[in-house]
Order: sequence, then C-alpha cells, then structure tokens
Amino acid sequence: VLDRAEQLREMEANILPAFLRLQELTDRNVTVVLLSEIVWELFRPNTGCFEPFTLYFPDYSIGHLQKILSQNHPPEYSADFYAAYINILLGVFYMVCRDLKELQHLAVLNFSKYCEPVVRGEANERDTRKLWKNIEPHLKKAMQTVYLREISSSQWERLQRDDGEPGQLKGLSAHTHVELPYYSKFLLIAAYLASYNPVRTDKRFFLKHHGKIRKTNFMKKHEKTSNHLLGPKPFPLDRLLAILYSIVDNRVAPTANIFSQITSLVTLQLLSMVGHNDQLDGPRYKCTVSLDFIRAIAR
Repeated sequence: VLDRAEQLREMEANILPAFLRLQELTDRNVTVVLLSEIVWELFRPNTGCFEPFTLYFPDYSIGHLQKILSQNHPPEYSADFYAAYINILLGVFYMVCRDLKELQHLAVLNFSKYCEPVVRGEANERDTRKLWKNIEPHLKKAMQTVYLREISSSQWERLQRDDGEPGQLKGLSAHTHVELPYYSKFLLIAAYLASYNPVRTDKRFFLKHHGKIRKTNFMKKHEKTSNHLLGPKPFPLDRLLAILYSIVDNRVAPTANIFSQITSLVTLQLLSMVGHNDQLDGPRYKCTVSLDFIRAIAR
C-alpha cells in the first residue's frame, strides 16, 4: 500500500509503471494499492503504463468529522467539552474545508484559545455561549490560514501577539507548502504571470502563432529592469482568465466554480483585490506570492 502515491511523480520515470506491473514482473500474487488525494489523470506517466482500477471515496460528512475529531480530546478536559469545541470549529470551517488533516491541524491550533476563559476562571466547561464569544474573532482570523500548513502553533501565537495588521502573515516561510484545488494552482500561476509580465508580452508568450515582434527603443531601454524589483502590477479579470485558458491543457469553461476559487485565493491572501469590486471595468487583482512559491505549486 503506497500512501500519497502522487509523490512517485518526483522519482524516476520507470518506478510508477513498475509498481503497476509488479505482479507481472515478480510472478507473485501481489496487489499494489495506490492512495492519493488527487485523481489518477493528474499523475499518470506520459510514457504510458498499465491502467489501474480506480475507486473514489466520498468526503466525510459533518457527523463523521465530528466523531473522528472528538476522539482526540486532551485527557485534562472532558469528552463533552472537547466535542462542543469541535462542533463550533466545524460550524466555522466545514463550508470551506473538509480535509481531515487540515481540520485536525486547526483543532490543535485553536484549542488553547477556546480554553482561556476556563483556565482564567471566568467560565466553566458548560458556558458554551461565553466560550464561543471568546473564540469567534480568533477563528475568523484563522480562516485566513486554511490550507497554509506551514503555520505552526507557536507561529500562530506570535502572530496573535503582533500589534501589526492581523492579515499580514509575518515570519512565515513564504507559503512554502500549500494544498490548493487543481484549478486554483493554475489560477495562481496565471495571476503571477499577469502581475509580473507586461501586457504587451502576452501575445508573444501565450499565442502559438504570434508573428515576429520588433523591439522598440522603449523595450531596449527597459529590458534589463527586472519586473520583480518593481513589484506586482494589477491586472483585470479577463486577462487572468485569458492566460489561464492558454496554460491549461484541457478546455476550462468560465463556471461559477472558477470564480469561487478566485474568491478563495483572495480570502487566503494569495491574491489581493485592487480597488472596489463594483468598478465599471471589472475587478482588478494582484498576485502576492513569491516566485519560489509558484515554482513549488507548478511541479
């Protein structure tokens, strides 16, 4: 059984095909089970291989998550107290996150804040209303870090003590590891390209038959200036979608799901909205992540 089987993509090209033909190669009654959180089509080898049987597991329901997460209650607190905390946590995060590992991380991260009124003697374990009022603003801030797994408990506590803007995730490792939906990664890559490449280069970079482009005096004068030194530039939504369609292999329709993922990227502060959403020419965005981060999610 190979868990997180998508990591085989980073190894030698013949390893995954060999595992899929292990029974044939060894002449033994052996079955290989690949476990992954992404679909097979996204890490199938380009060289071709034996096609495995695919089984899909449904997401956990809120009842299942409540039962699983409640099993990890600390021994110094009652099971009912921790179950009430998990119920509050799921009430906030269930609509945006149903990943068990991420919810376990969030449960550990925010439990000490939930317990503060009890520790200070201001409430008992049954004062659910008072406990909720204490942790509600804390959970709203934590919504900004969903799926940003590089945030440890100690870093989060330092962030809460910081007098600066709570939305600025200071001291973090530049979002070095993040789990995003498939098209959200392409949206973020497209946003980075739109922020750091001039509009005049779109035709050259993203069209197959763009023709010959003659360098002007302005281009020659400024070609040595790094756009990374100048910082990200705002771009309109239609340019973001145009770049997205050019870098994604299969055709992507501009559905509500795509637009909701753009909103999620803004909520996670991976994109920032410039101006107001009710502008006549449509919303404009900036990409706020680094080149190293884009390289990491582009693998």
